[in-house]
Amino acid sequence: MATAGGPVSDGFPGSPGHREGVRSVDKVVTACREIGVSALTLYAFSMENWNRPPAEIRALWIILREYLKRELERMMRENIRFNTIGWTGDLPPSAQQVLAEIKTKTARNDRMTLTLALSYGSRQEILRAVQALCEAVEKGEISPEDVPQRFEGFLDTADLPDPDLLIRTSGERRISNFLLWQLAYTELYFTDVLWPDFRAPELYRAILDYQSRERRFGLTREQLVSHKG
Repeated sequence: MATAGGPVSDGFPGSPGHREGVRSVDKVVTACREIGVSALTLYAFSMENWNRPPAEIRALWIILREYLKRELERMMRENIRFNTIGWTGDLPPSAQQVLAEIKTKTARNDRMTLTLALSYGSRQEILRAVQALCEAVEKGEISPEDVPQRFEGFLDTADLPDPDLLIRTSGERRISNFLLWQLAYTELYFTDVLWPDFRAPELYRAILDYQSRERRFGLTREQLVSHKG
């Protein structure tokens, strides 16, 4: 129902501020589950983040493993399915193993889907989808006429709804190569609150702001009223 995109990678590695970022993840996941959000996506680590200092990146994977192992029991108890998008094959084998384990154990959960974007870049995702689509056409698995209807099925987010709401934290006014295709009609909310300080009250403010908007999807207001009638 709502997807939040924020610089979660700024909240992972080892300083106290980074640990607060992990607490923000906990608080936001809890709040979203309690208010009935069915899909929450957090931008945890971008393709560009690989250019950060190696020690910081290593710390990220350590904390990621700790977080997921600690949260598995909660995901099972609260019926949360864990998911990832991005090129996770570049992650350390130990991180890949934990991701695969958590995905498998939570695969049948259906109350909420928690997705972490890891080693993710939307341009790269689209290029991978185009390449896979071309290969499928060449093999005769799909016809060229079906390409427009089948394209989204080749994206990392094939089993996720398009986001209703994107929340961008830390005063940034850009989407940073995040879900470029999927955000076509997403409502955007910008806040100066840093991710380590982002908690449920700020999430609720974003959702209340979203609820005050009129989503037209290209229609006029008159058409929208007619469709609702």
